[in-house]
Amino acid sequence: MAKTILTVDDSRTIREMLKAALRDAGMEVLQAEDGVHGLEVLETCDPDVIITDINMPRMDGFGFIEAVRGSDRYRAIPILVLTTESVDDKKDRARRAGASGWIVKPFDPVKLVTAINRVAA
Repeated sequence: MAKTILTVDDSRTIREMLKAALRDAGMEVLQAEDGVHGLEVLETCDPDVIITDINMPRMDGFGFIEAVRGSDRYRAIPILVLTTESVDDKKDRARRAGASGWIVKPFDPVKLVTAINRVAA
């Protein structure tokens, strides 16, 4: 059964790159443009993994992760952060908010799929 992945990123280019890489790996892909939109999409689905950016308008990735973890329904969904940020204090903040892993852009599709399979196992 194909994994369903929700990607949350304000960059159309990154969303398209993620969609292509994940569909090539046989995964179903749902997309949102920021944290607020991500929560709206999440109400309509049960993804196996969420991939979110940190720097987004309206609701950033930290707020999105905290909102997801604050819900009993979504608490167990693995969340991977995909961002240009690589400083330790932001990684620590994401981890404390409930992120399952951290990947720095640009991403390697093979490593991304490996990370998804690892956290969704």
